[in-house]
Amino acid sequence: MHHDSYPDTYIRDILLNHRTFAVVGASAKTTRPSYFVMKYLLSKGYEVIPVNPGLGGQSVVDRTVSASLGEIDRPVDVVDIFRNSEAALGITEDAIRIGAKVVWMQIGVRNDEAARLAEEAGLKVVMNRCPKIEYGRLSGEIGWAGVNSRTLSSKRPVLSAKGGQQRTLRDDN
Repeated sequence: MHHDSYPDTYIRDILLNHRTFAVVGASAKTTRPSYFVMKYLLSKGYEVIPVNPGLGGQSVVDRTVSASLGEIDRPVDVVDIFRNSEAALGITEDAIRIGAKVVWMQIGVRNDEAARLAEEAGLKVVMNRCPKIEYGRLSGEIGWAGVNSRTLSSKRPVLSAKGGQQRTLRDDN
């Protein structure tokens, strides 16, 4: 796979078919990007498992933090890496060990050796991208914030139970 750009179908498939995210480098600080991403994913119906050795056993976004990927007691679909590029290789090795299906490296995180290792083990890989941004872009939701999503659609947005705009990904987008 060429990791400088990804087809929308590749990203959409990951976001539609992989529902449990382990967020490695999760922060309890509400101003940190990892916190925003966890809250957003939860609001979209994903299961989120915060992972941080310094916060193990504590609660973040109303979820118990695991100290490591190996401590997680249920299947993980996506390992979302909020650590630096150098740390991505070891985290990817752990993701392979726990049977994850996808390694997702956040914006600014790229490790080609980790990507090669993951793909050789049958995992999908996304680098230098954010699932929150990609979900918003592909659902059209990000356009409501005045951002050009490069995606045109005539479909009406789904209204949330509170009456506000709630965009979701669908197979037909």
